[in-house]
Amino acid sequence: MFRARINPVSLRDFWIEKGMDNSIKKTSRCAVIGHGSWATALVKVLTTNELSIGWYVRNPEVLESLRNEKRNCRYLSDVELDMNRITLSDDVNEIVGEADIILLVMPAAYLKCYISDLRVSLQEKVVVSAIKGIIPDENRFVTDYLKQQYNLSGGQVCFVGGPTHAEEVGHGRLTYLTIACSNIGKAHAVGEMLKTPFLKVSYVRNMRYLERSAVLKNIYAVMAGIAVGLGYGDNFISVLVANCIKEMYFLLDPQSVNDLTKFEPSNFFGDLLVSCYSSHSRNRQLGVLIGRGNTVKSALNEMTMVAEGYFASRIVSTMTEEQRKLLPIAELAYQILHKNLPVRKAMKTLEEILM
Repeated sequence: MFRARINPVSLRDFWIEKGMDNSIKKTSRCAVIGHGSWATALVKVLTTNELSIGWYVRNPEVLESLRNEKRNCRYLSDVELDMNRITLSDDVNEIVGEADIILLVMPAAYLKCYISDLRVSLQEKVVVSAIKGIIPDENRFVTDYLKQQYNLSGGQVCFVGGPTHAEEVGHGRLTYLTIACSNIGKAHAVGEMLKTPFLKVSYVRNMRYLERSAVLKNIYAVMAGIAVGLGYGDNFISVLVANCIKEMYFLLDPQSVNDLTKFEPSNFFGDLLVSCYSSHSRNRQLGVLIGRGNTVKSALNEMTMVAEGYFASRIVSTMTEEQRKLLPIAELAYQILHKNLPVRKAMKTLEEILM
């Protein structure tokens, strides 16, 4: 019988003692930046917890619908929001200036646009990234960018990960998310604001692993979607996903391949699995469109939401040749999405390397 090898030392950074940060209280004001489906779902959660929040919404149409109809007309339009607890504004400085916690919830490609006019200092605030993507023009992870750009310490920046499709969170379906921060007290304090009977929260200190896995799984979800679009069956896709797991772990930490106890399953396996298998997954949807014969450009144009895996696959271009040889699935995704490699040729190659 197989038994998982438990190494308490390697798990120490993941199984965390509880501890609240007294600098963040239940009455702390939260600012939500972004107006998409994930932002709308998190606003629903925060207001359900009877918190008063500020919401920066750039889109005039969405702003008007929220004010007049108590709904986001473009995303999760069937979710009604408690506008008595929400201060709306199209002025980012107004919303951020009055908040203690800043929750960034937009596609990574638009992060700079959303906060380009920000003049309010973030030095006394906690910044929470709920963005599972990279800054495209820099090939940088969002939390790395935030810390350098705004001179923030690691203890000021949190990351929200886990298998968290907005459609399910917005409608109150049971979900498990994970919050990472080197200051575990701040992670717990942010978690207290998000916890509900349907939203369970766990905590880790190692933000690097959690954020990178949340970005990398999007690459593999595109590949799973391509397989679906081409007509491959469940047997093939299950082997593909199993190989993606090991490859993703190698991308995170080459030493982890032989010690998977360093990773907590719901944080890493769960997010990858839901992205590869769920009809809600926009990265899988992108892959399905490509697999069914759309060009990458036409598939992207047909998408109503951003598929972060398209941009995330660019990180392969920053790797050495030796690294790329060890990551054949990510390499094929990059070649398909950015180098015009025909999908059928790519998948034939994939058939031969899976094991």
